[in-house]
Amino acid sequence: MPFETQGPEPLDAVINVRLTAAEKARLKEDADLAGLSMSELVRRRYFGRPIIANADAVMLKELRRIGGLLKHIHNESGGVYSKDTAGALVALKAYIERLSRDR
Repeated sequence: MPFETQGPEPLDAVINVRLTAAEKARLKEDADLAGLSMSELVRRRYFGRPIIANADAVMLKELRRIGGLLKHIHNESGGVYSKDTAGALVALKAYIERLSRDR
């Protein structure tokens, strides 16, 4: 019976790995943070594929929302706080780009 399919081939082979309880807990925690199964996390790490933590995705969404609020403040104030909002937007944009690049 084939398991789920990833790419052109089904994931139909199984390996067993012995771990300590602490290692298993850490693997489970890492997988949960990334929003992946433990199997997918191990496959991605071993084959050098990127692992994106859910926290990073949530952080990007929140940073973009804050950027929108800063833009709104700038527009509504008629640019009164333009120096402050411009500096904050530049820093925010740089952080978003760095997070996106690391994905």
